[in-house]
Amino acid sequence: MDQKFCQSCGMPLNSSEYFGTNADQTPNEEYCTYCFKDGAYTSDCTMDEMIDHCLVYLDEFNKDADKVYTKEEARESMRQYFPTLKRWAKA
Repeated sequence: MDQKFCQSCGMPLNSSEYFGTNADQTPNEEYCTYCFKDGAYTSDCTMDEMIDHCLVYLDEFNKDADKVYTKEEARESMRQYFPTLKRWAKA
């Protein structure tokens, strides 16, 4: 199975318990439960606001990471990565 990532926040979707839900309550395999519930985004935010939100969890991320990121490094990495995600991709 290919590794899937939330197309809003980039969180790895390692198991179905992390999948968001569609309006009909079926699993949505593109978005995590924190970003997408009942067929809608859980928050109306900009990409930069999402990055700021994700930075709150940087210490938790760094615990399991091969490379430990500073806040500035993580912010820059997300600024490059997030535009490749479905929610933030330029049309």
